[in-house]
Amino acid sequence: MPTDPVLSPSSPRGPGGRRALVARRVFRTPLQRRVVYAVVFEALAILFTTGILAALGKPGGSSLAVAVVSSTVALIWNVVYNSLFERWERTAGIAGRPWWVRALHAVGFEGGLILFLVPAVALILGVSLWEAFLIEAGLLVFFLVYAAVYAFVFDSVFGLPDSAGGAG
Repeated sequence: MPTDPVLSPSSPRGPGGRRALVARRVFRTPLQRRVVYAVVFEALAILFTTGILAALGKPGGSSLAVAVVSSTVALIWNVVYNSLFERWERTAGIAGRPWWVRALHAVGFEGGLILFLVPAVALILGVSLWEAFLIEAGLLVFFLVYAAVYAFVFDSVFGLPDSAGGAG
């Protein structure tokens, strides 16, 4: 008689060792998980960035252009950065993704991203590098919180990746 996947000890584990909301493995490979994670993250990021820049009085077309360029750069950076981060996580023997690892992940990701995006934002919006930096700094604060919340929710739904001891 088959075992109930919800009660199975091999069910994916989310943050804090709790069972993930999805009771079975959804992603067949770590790459598939990273791609889905990044694409959904960036689709939402385009909506948020466009709205934030529009609220700051930037023209709609330019706001959308910044959002799309930012998300494209971030999508590529996300796949590269998460691959490197998960390799470090395995090497360091860190399991369960405690809060400080999540914070380190978010700060490292956003710090690298800001280096790529300040010149692009300055060019698209026709502003100085300093003004582009200030815009990016404001977005950075938003995205630090968004990245941590998104990662927690994603891991709660699908389970932690194998590198974090989640078998998900």
